[in-house]
Amino acid sequence: MPDRIEPFVVYRDAHFLVLHKPSGLATTSPGQGPTLVQAAHRLDPEAARLHPSSRLDAEVSGLVTFARTKEATEHLLAARQAGEYTRGYLALAPRAPSPADGEWREAIAIDRRDPRKRIVAGQGAAGARDAHTLYRTLDALPQAALLWLSPQTGRTHQLRVHAAHAGIPLLGDRHYGGAARVVRVDGSVISVRRTMLHCTRVSFPNPEGGTRLLFEALPPPDFVALWVALDGPSLVLPPT
Repeated sequence: MPDRIEPFVVYRDAHFLVLHKPSGLATTSPGQGPTLVQAAHRLDPEAARLHPSSRLDAEVSGLVTFARTKEATEHLLAARQAGEYTRGYLALAPRAPSPADGEWREAIAIDRRDPRKRIVAGQGAAGARDAHTLYRTLDALPQAALLWLSPQTGRTHQLRVHAAHAGIPLLGDRHYGGAARVVRVDGSVISVRRTMLHCTRVSFPNPEGGTRLLFEALPPPDFVALWVALDGPSLVLPPT
């Protein structure tokens, strides 16, 4: 379900446009529905081009960087290939993974039963691609855990599939077994209307040299409200 916040500009310069994407809005789409790319053109009509350097799933909120020129596109591609394009996500899971901090390296392939989904596949399986996620448990409550996820590769649905394979499908992620409801300690029930995953941090080298570019955005109200309802403390981003 959308969090009913319109996309807005986080940053813009001669090279890049960084937008905050709400949940419920696809980054791109083969259909006719509204997309973040369309919103980017409305918000930045003077850009020579607007190429998204990453594509957040429709239910996922957070930061998306657009290259405004061909040179900027090439710069971001080179940064990815060098491992210098980094992203960090906040996620809510039903409990902490075991161990609490670590990495997931399972390869990912298209689910033949439903091509819209992905599955963990053994190395060498047809269509399987290497996937690597670093994870850290920031806080754990009786009914949920707050995780920091850092994808080292960019596979479709990577974080969601890795979390589900680890036995902790993200709250609200119906496609991969995530709970649609959470029962509090007092017995009250809280509905979870979308996948609780938010791209919180993006960083990459500045094409003009000097300090790396770093962008951060706290999760939208629906994410924060769920965490607070579960008696979670104030959300504080981990250090860079």
